[in-house]
Amino acid sequence: MTADHAAPTRPVAASLPEVFGTDVRPEPLEQRDGKTGARLERLTVDGRRYVLKRLHLNDDWGMRASGDLALRPLAAWRDGWLDRLPGTIDHAVVAAAWDERPDGRGAVLVMDDVADHLVPEGDAALPLDQHHGFIDHMAQLHAVFWGCRDAPWLFPLPTRLVFFGPRLGATERARGGTDLVPTRLVPEGWARLRERAPRAAAILGDLLEEPSPLVTGLASTPQTFVHGDWKAGNLGTHADGRTILLDWAVPGIAPGCLDLAWYICLNRARLPESKEAAVEAYRNALERHGIDTTAWWDRQMALSLLGIMLIFGWEKALGDDDELAWWKDRVLDGARWLDA
Repeated sequence: MTADHAAPTRPVAASLPEVFGTDVRPEPLEQRDGKTGARLERLTVDGRRYVLKRLHLNDDWGMRASGDLALRPLAAWRDGWLDRLPGTIDHAVVAAAWDERPDGRGAVLVMDDVADHLVPEGDAALPLDQHHGFIDHMAQLHAVFWGCRDAPWLFPLPTRLVFFGPRLGATERARGGTDLVPTRLVPEGWARLRERAPRAAAILGDLLEEPSPLVTGLASTPQTFVHGDWKAGNLGTHADGRTILLDWAVPGIAPGCLDLAWYICLNRARLPESKEAAVEAYRNALERHGIDTTAWWDRQMALSLLGIMLIFGWEKALGDDDELAWWKDRVLDGARWLDA
C-alpha cells in the first residue's frame, strides 16, 4: 500500500481546562512500567477515568535521548496518524493540549484509563492467544501503512538505531541526570558486552560509530509505520479482542521486522513460545494481511535482529548466558547481510 496517509488535523487545546470545559485537578499516578521519567496523572471527570501523560524534555530522558523536539505522541494524534490505525488497535488517546511551563512549552495527552485491561506486571508468560493476538495486530498495522510516506516529526531510522549507544550515559550525567537506566545501566552494559561477547561487541561498536551500512541495508527492504516500543508494559487486550497499544513516543518509518525484533527482545520473559516461533507467526500474519514476504524477508529479519542489538546490546550483556548467546549469534548472522 503506497497511498499518502495524511489525515485531517485534529485540534490541540490551548490548555487542559479547555479540553474539559472546566478547571481540573489531576492526581499523580504511580508509574506502572515507565522508566524514562515521564509524568503520569489520573483524572476523573463526570464518572469517566482518564490518564494524563505530560510531555516535556526536562522530565523525560527518553525524549532527550531520541531527540524528540516535536513531541511525537502529540504529533501522531494531531496529524491523524493514530486515526489510521486498524480497528484492532486502541491507542486510548482522546485529546491533547499544550502545557505552558516556566521551563518551556510541553504538552499533555489525555487517554482513557485502560489499566484494568493491560498486561499484568511481572515475568509470567503471556497467554498464547493473547501473544498471537499482539503479533497479528502488529502485522495488520504494518500492512495498513505498507509503503507509507514519511513525516518530518517521525523518529528517523538512523537515530533509532544509535540512541541507546554508550554516549547516552555521559550526556545525561553532564546535565546532572541521575536516572538509573541511562546513567548507570547503559554504560555498564556496553562495558560488560565487550567482556562477555567481544566479537559481537566489536561489530556493534563499529556500527554505533558508523551505522550507514545497517541503515542502507534496512532501507533497501520494504518500510512501514512502526510504533517502536511493543513491550508488555505498553500492551493490553480489551474484552472484544482489540489490542491496547500505548506510549507512541518513538513512532517512525522503518522495517516492520524492527517492531517484531523489539517485541521479542524486551518481552523475552513473557514469551509463551520460542523467539523463532514468534518470528514465524509474524511472517504468517503479514502474509494473511496481504504482504508478500518472498523477496525481502530473510534480509530484513536478519538486519532487524542485528539492529535491535545495536539498541539493546547493553541490556542483553546484563542478563543470563543463554539469552546473550542467542542474541550474540544474531549479531554475527546479521553482519553477513551488511554487504549482501
